[in-house]
Amino acid sequence: MDSTIKGDGAIRRTSLYGSCAENTYAGVLSFMRRNYSRDLSCVDVAISGVPLDLATTFRSGARQGPAAVRAASVQLAELAPYPWGFNPFDDLAVIDYGDCWFDAHNPLTISQSIVEHARTILASGAKMLTFGGDHFITYPLLKAHAEKYGKPLSLIHFDAHCDTWPDDSPESLNHGSMFYKAVKDGLIDPNTSVQVGIRTWNDDFMGIHILDAPWVHAHGPQAALEKILSIVGDRPTYLTFDIDCLDPAFAPGTGTPVPGGLSSAQALAIIRGMGPVNLVGMDVVEVSPSFDQSEITALAAAHIAADLLCVLRNQKLAGKPAVSIEQATQALF
Repeated sequence: MDSTIKGDGAIRRTSLYGSCAENTYAGVLSFMRRNYSRDLSCVDVAISGVPLDLATTFRSGARQGPAAVRAASVQLAELAPYPWGFNPFDDLAVIDYGDCWFDAHNPLTISQSIVEHARTILASGAKMLTFGGDHFITYPLLKAHAEKYGKPLSLIHFDAHCDTWPDDSPESLNHGSMFYKAVKDGLIDPNTSVQVGIRTWNDDFMGIHILDAPWVHAHGPQAALEKILSIVGDRPTYLTFDIDCLDPAFAPGTGTPVPGGLSSAQALAIIRGMGPVNLVGMDVVEVSPSFDQSEITALAAAHIAADLLCVLRNQKLAGKPAVSIEQATQALF
């Protein structure tokens, strides 16, 4: 804690590490008060937003998601995250890179703009934690990550929807067909990928392993975690969390809510066990604050993102993968 800086640490703090005193109700709203910067030198994780909702198929508004998640993160910057008990930023160099710029009036250029945004960050050696925006953004992000880490990647996908509905139009913007395209393009390996929380039907899940919401409810977070870890192994893995994986009781502020989903507690328990996973990139998408109530959706997204940063901190200190499956599950359940 830098006691010499009080307030607006996002623009006043000089070090990439540590925190400073902030009023939770005031100040510059970077994610968890991290430095706003485009300097990627020595950065472990770059947080950025992609404020896109032109690919939605129901309710728009996810373009406001990155701002809402940042605003909801203020309390998470005040105390050591639970149940971790440490400040991840004492050891993990994290910046808020701001938002990806794209020309919303030229939709066919948007996907490539996101790819270039990701390429710039990944070329520095930093990992990405990205806030949507609608779920289409994961497709161009996967393109950039597959270029960096090699394809196919494994995928851990939390969602109410499988998003593998057929779409053979290369330039279409559709948040329901990204993983159809990703499998067809060879960006992800369905045999080592898993979708969690699914509760909408598709005639063809394209070979991706499915842990649907009823399965998670019946077997619990520990069993779900063990299944996920056994599927992805130590392969380079991209994790994407669509907030509508959560039941609308826990995340009403989203574009396509579906009853019967995971609780916040179930999802966080699984996320906190991601230590053994070789995480190469992450996103949290589909927060639509215009439909939110008391910020509970944005709060859930912020907590998921904060836990992912804590996982990465432990991996950095221990050398990834950080812990065994047995250690991860024993520590959390």
